[in-house]
Amino acid sequence: MPYWRCYCHIVWATDHREPLISSEMETPIYRIIAHKGNDQGGKVYAVGGMADHIHVIAASPPSIAPAMFIKGLKGASSRFAHTEFQRPFAWQVGYGIFSISQQNLSKAIEYVLNQKQHHGAGTVISAMERFTSEDDGPKIMPQIDWL
Repeated sequence: MPYWRCYCHIVWATDHREPLISSEMETPIYRIIAHKGNDQGGKVYAVGGMADHIHVIAASPPSIAPAMFIKGLKGASSRFAHTEFQRPFAWQVGYGIFSISQQNLSKAIEYVLNQKQHHGAGTVISAMERFTSEDDGPKIMPQIDWL
């Protein structure tokens, strides 16, 4: 059995950033996301967000690709929201994913759990709130001699 600590901050939005997540939907959707993460062999530490987007702090196992882990979270929560609340509901196609060190895990959890306060106070981390296809991937780094 492998030893792993693959912490990440995942962000995705509702389709067209529509404010689809009502206050009554929030907690049940968050619970479904946590449950699905655990079902996939991962651990969801925090879920938070706004009416038009969501943040998840999770550890995903090395046996599942991050894209598949996130697909599971998005799929389960979308199906649940659509069937349970009987309203049109969809997530955007993309997502953002950022690695987190174990030392910064508690800060990331706090940030996600306090999304409404951060948005209200204007203290959001802009790189984690909006992205486009142009943001896809890390910036090109200079050539490293040992490569």
